[in-house]
Amino acid sequence: MAASTFTGAGWIPVGTHPDVLQKIQQSSFVERFGNKVPMATRTKLVPRSGGVVLGRVAKGDPFGESGDANDSVTMYVDKIGGVVRIDEEDVEDSLADVIDTKSVDAADSYARLLDNSAIAVTAAKGTHGWLYDSLYYVLTQNDTVTGYTANSNITKSATATYDNLSATLGKVEQGDFFDPADTVIGAHPAFAQTLRGIKGTDGRPIFNESTAGVAGGGQGGGLSLFGHPFNWSMGLKTSAAGTSAPIGNPLLVIGNRRYLQRGDRSELEVQFQGADEGAGFLTDQNLLKFRARKGVVYGAPGAFAIFELG
Repeated sequence: MAASTFTGAGWIPVGTHPDVLQKIQQSSFVERFGNKVPMATRTKLVPRSGGVVLGRVAKGDPFGESGDANDSVTMYVDKIGGVVRIDEEDVEDSLADVIDTKSVDAADSYARLLDNSAIAVTAAKGTHGWLYDSLYYVLTQNDTVTGYTANSNITKSATATYDNLSATLGKVEQGDFFDPADTVIGAHPAFAQTLRGIKGTDGRPIFNESTAGVAGGGQGGGLSLFGHPFNWSMGLKTSAAGTSAPIGNPLLVIGNRRYLQRGDRSELEVQFQGADEGAGFLTDQNLLKFRARKGVVYGAPGAFAIFELG
């Protein structure tokens, strides 16, 4: 991704760059598991079904009507971005591709910020200024449409044990939105050492870092916890507002990925301004401007549960 790539090109998608794409997929729970919703505008209504109830129909009898409510949840897109200055000398003199390196760094920061803002922020959107509520906040509120009771799917403890992690998974399993094929789990790496040491009643680890006995971790089906796909995320610590460097309590999140709706207005992209023009002309500094426009909304709070370590 050399500087010449940007000449007259405007915004360049960096999410298609192999190194950047890999970094985002490795680092972001929301990007890896979220249900992609293409966005052409800043807001979008996402249909939410109350379900369908079927029953026996005797010969000649009328079909019973399912009375479950149908409504929608509103997806709002927010903008994530930042500017990086690169000295012209670093571009000209270095053997390393400085712009490529900065793009990968931006992908890491983006992944942390997206996960934190989408999952771990404790305040309402009206308080912290983002346009969507995080999962943590959503789970602290009643949802009369789906019958969810505030705080019922958040568990907080000073230690992560087999019993309390199993109970967190159980909150999802016992709800109306559980599907083992779509259940996914993510956690902050603060859980890593603890998870490696926890064994089930059969004496086998509940956290698998490799598949089918293949050493090295991430082989075949990748990481799994309780048999479900798993992803580490540095963004999964609580915070008062979205940040790429949260310092609150580590979180472990479990849920049905079909109810994690991720709005994609634009992927992570970059625009380059050379040192021979604009603001850079006075300083001999190139400017890289990164941005992405994303939205997040949760179809049913009861499809998710959070374990908070603290």
